[in-house]
Amino acid sequence: MTNQLVVVFTTNGGGQAAIIQELLASAGIPAQTSQEGAGAVYGLTVGPLGQVDILVPERYAAAAEQLLAAMQRGDLEEGAGPSARADDSGDRPAGDSSAA
Repeated sequence: MTNQLVVVFTTNGGGQAAIIQELLASAGIPAQTSQEGAGAVYGLTVGPLGQVDILVPERYAAAAEQLLAAMQRGDLEEGAGPSARADDSGDRPAGDSSAA
């Protein structure tokens, strides 16, 4: 296999694309986004110019597609990512009443 990038998902708008890119990164899958230039410049989120492709190296494509399919089915647990574990544990020093 090569390091060629392949499209594993297409969404509308950079916001959704950033969320998906972070989901893949949390699973150890490097991802990039690609959007047509005019759509990115004008911040379009609908139509062909608003579409954003999520690309991963070919060797990660199958794992990425499985993860994204689970996301679409609603099979991912909320707060299960690595960043949620540190802040949601409730372990704070004694006397620390500050909110996280």
